[in-house]
Amino acid sequence: MPDDTNPQTDVPETDIPETETPETTDASTEADDAAQEEVEVAVATPAAFEPSAIDLDLDADPRDDSQHDQAEYAELYALYEDTLSRITEGEIVSAQVIGKTETDIILDVGFKSEGAVPLEEFADPDEVEMGDSVDVLLESLEDEEGVVVLSKKKADFLRVWEKIKDAFDNNRPVQGRIKRKIKGGVTVDLMGVDAFLPGSQIALRRVPNVDDLLGDEYDFKILKLNKRRRNIVVSRRVLLEEERAGKREELKKELSVGDVRPGIVKNITDFGAFIDLGGMDGLLHITDMSWGRIGHPSEVCEIGQSLEIKILDIDWDRERISLGLKQLQEYPWKNVAEKYPVGTRVLGRVVSITNYGAFVELERGIEGLVHISEMSWTRNVRHPSQLVGINDKVECVVLRVDEEAQKISLGMKQVEEDPWLALPAQYPPGTKIRGLVRNLTSFGAFVEVEAGIDGLVHISDMSWTRRVQHPAEVLRKGEEVDVVVLSIDPDQKRISLGLKQVQEDPWYQLAQAYQPGREVAGSITRLLEKGVVVDLGSDLEGFVPISQLGVEAPVAEPADHFDEGHRLELRVLETDPINRRIVLAVVDAPDVPYAAEEVEYENMAASKSGSAADDTDEGEQSDSGGEAGE
Repeated sequence: MPDDTNPQTDVPETDIPETETPETTDASTEADDAAQEEVEVAVATPAAFEPSAIDLDLDADPRDDSQHDQAEYAELYALYEDTLSRITEGEIVSAQVIGKTETDIILDVGFKSEGAVPLEEFADPDEVEMGDSVDVLLESLEDEEGVVVLSKKKADFLRVWEKIKDAFDNNRPVQGRIKRKIKGGVTVDLMGVDAFLPGSQIALRRVPNVDDLLGDEYDFKILKLNKRRRNIVVSRRVLLEEERAGKREELKKELSVGDVRPGIVKNITDFGAFIDLGGMDGLLHITDMSWGRIGHPSEVCEIGQSLEIKILDIDWDRERISLGLKQLQEYPWKNVAEKYPVGTRVLGRVVSITNYGAFVELERGIEGLVHISEMSWTRNVRHPSQLVGINDKVECVVLRVDEEAQKISLGMKQVEEDPWLALPAQYPPGTKIRGLVRNLTSFGAFVEVEAGIDGLVHISDMSWTRRVQHPAEVLRKGEEVDVVVLSIDPDQKRISLGLKQVQEDPWYQLAQAYQPGREVAGSITRLLEKGVVVDLGSDLEGFVPISQLGVEAPVAEPADHFDEGHRLELRVLETDPINRRIVLAVVDAPDVPYAAEEVEYENMAASKSGSAADDTDEGEQSDSGGEAGE
């Protein structure tokens, strides 16, 4: 029978032979009991040691349990059990590196099976070598596959948690190293544990390139802790704000307008640079960097550069400090009128071009304006870029200097002699010239007198005998015509030309040919309110007042009774060579006087776009003439 009283567990049972006891009589009981006692004593008494086949190194099979008795097996099991570490789940244990794969590091924790930890849980997996000791958290003795579950990340977290919690509870900063950039911020290594640093908490202002901070060590303040989720949120900005607040209070006592102190360029924008004054930032605007023109602040300073700057203004309520750099330099406009007197020729560089002119730099900090009207005597310049470009060297003449307003007016055309001054002597009134029609406008035509100089033939000077409504009725653009110089105004840059003046005035001869009472025929060319204009032939026009149209009923509008092109039989009522007009009447019309205002109205209406426009349209001669020249 097996021995069930053996206190050892998992020890194989040893077969002990049973002794069969036949039934006896009462007389023999005592003898039997004595014999049984002898047998039990023999079993309990250990026999002398006899080496087994294994001990004698004979051909024995070590896997055959029958070759070990119960005592030997129990002894071997106790020795094996002592080799196992006394470990429990949830503890941090020391493990030894026994292997590495492409994804994991294999660790021995002293249990019957090994564990694996992913490479990403190590700060630098390449530095981990065989035999190294690593502290890990024993999450589970066995998973579904019978493998020990280990975590270095969690062990690191638990090891430093108390230190981190103590710093959080006592509002103490902790030192950390920025590891890598992630969505929304960066991760920070706090004593081997990852913490999250939001992008808004990295610095006082947005950091343009977070990659520049990777690997740098800073002090951080812990904002939030969550042990269960192993979540730590930190901030560097809070510490910077506290530091800045302390320095700001000191600066308030130290700074005053007009002070000159050092600063470090912290950031550069399109409109200026922010300077760190040691607790507060001030703005050095681009207009206060130099007396000269600056395209971008980076032309003057760079990030990290130390500068001596002047305090221009302080607004503690809005926490704004305005700084100046050019104020520490000599004022270039001092005595500029003596340096650049009016009439002086100067050489400068074009630094800016606008619609109204070009700015020319005479020296660093001093610029003058060449207005578009001062660029050419003869060309109508629509934009300065037609004549100059950026960085062009140009020669100019100083026209005006306003030292107080920091303005200098320059002229480019004044470098050359004004050709208009010689024109009156070259083309006295009555001179006949031949020129090219450069442009047509509603009030006349521009004819080229010289290269770049045009004169105006007004619409009223195109024909002796007809009222020209538009220059296109007489001239074509590009046509060469003979004209007569009527007048030249060098100051206003105007030349008046005449087309009809090429021929003699025919009206004195017409007055003889068209005596009152003569009958003629004509076609209606225009219908006016007070009468009609008729074509008598040979570019000669006459006017029929409304009262002389031969209509019995009162005529409100000639257009109610006549159409353009209608042919009429007429007789001459009056020929006026002074006012250059012929007044007519329909032959069948009753002989009644016409009103003077009827004829005056005809003159005014017919010449509305002619001589009446002299005061307004002719003033556009130089501009439109130049346009034609273009």
